[in-house]
Amino acid sequence: MPATTRHDGGETARTVSELTREIKDQLESHYPDVWVTGEISNCRPARSGHVYLTLKDDQSQISAVIWRSTAARLKFDLADGLEVVARGGVEVYLPRGQYQLVIKQLTPKGVGALELAFRQLQERLSAEGLFDAERKQPIPRFPRRIALVTSPTGAAVRDMLQVITRRWPAVEIVLLPVRVQGAGAAEEIARAIELVPALPRVDVVIAGRGGGSLEDLWAFNEEIVARAIAECPIPLVSAVGHEIDVSIADLVADVRALTPSEAGELVVPHRDEFTAALTAARTRLTGALQQRAQRARGLLTGLASRPVLVRPHGRIRELAGRVDELQRRIDHAVRATTRSNRDRLGTAAAALQALSPLEVLGRGYSVTRTADGNVVRDAGQLEVGSQISTTLADGQVTSRVETIEKTG
Repeated sequence: MPATTRHDGGETARTVSELTREIKDQLESHYPDVWVTGEISNCRPARSGHVYLTLKDDQSQISAVIWRSTAARLKFDLADGLEVVARGGVEVYLPRGQYQLVIKQLTPKGVGALELAFRQLQERLSAEGLFDAERKQPIPRFPRRIALVTSPTGAAVRDMLQVITRRWPAVEIVLLPVRVQGAGAAEEIARAIELVPALPRVDVVIAGRGGGSLEDLWAFNEEIVARAIAECPIPLVSAVGHEIDVSIADLVADVRALTPSEAGELVVPHRDEFTAALTAARTRLTGALQQRAQRARGLLTGLASRPVLVRPHGRIRELAGRVDELQRRIDHAVRATTRSNRDRLGTAAAALQALSPLEVLGRGYSVTRTADGNVVRDAGQLEVGSQISTTLADGQVTSRVETIEKTG
């Protein structure tokens, strides 16, 4: 031990370490387990997993620490401004002579820890869009194989198997056994959901369990399960607890079932209902076909009664007669037109014949031309001794001018 000294008053003077240790012993023995209410401020999570913070009210504050083992068990997120009730012991840190509250239990003030954790996670995942309707997948109408992620010993799996096999015996079911409550349950559920896509021909997944307290259902409120559901490429139905129980898994899943039994009803059709639907469809189809056949029969009967179909050659003969009549009319018109044109041509030819120079010559006239071929119309065109030619009706005469006598 460090040596002690006396001061002027004669009393023994303690060292800093001695005084601090005495204070430590007094405080820690007097406040081994206390409850403190206050507001969190200056919250500083460390890489080691420990959390350092300050608890304060409107007049005072006290430093506090949550060791990693305790912090790992907290269900809700710590944040400045959060009102809490803390339980722990007062300890003094000798090297600095500072005291702090070592928190062993922490609960939100006015609301349960699990309820607060639920609200915090719900708000965060909602902001990320994990609850949006646009990302939810439809459940197939006729699944071939269903994967169940649940406890193999619970009542929920028995209910689901009974409902599914009764409604649709042809479906295959594969069970992925997991713990559904307690430490490590959330991790098992998430791993099982992540394994489903590797299974062949699985069309839909049901993840859930029967009813219980909020603590019993808490595995389905863990973030690791919510993200596994959101990333599952196969449609997933969440069936957690009873109708009044709403979990984070319900909000993220493609479909929420109020109970495990309802999940079985949602994923497969009822055989009897399907058979009845097929029977009704067959009846409707049969009736529709009969009506179409009746209408077609009536149409054929109406067509068969038409004259063109009753006496098909009669129409042909009628048209042939009309063609013959038209041909006769055309022939008559052609002959009449030919006669008329022939008569008109004869008249025109006679008129032309009367005007023909040869016809004029035939009546005793002649045409005289000079040696260069000009027609002689005037005596002045000729000279004595010039040669002329005269065209008669039956020939041509060449002569020479002996004399020229003009009249008038």
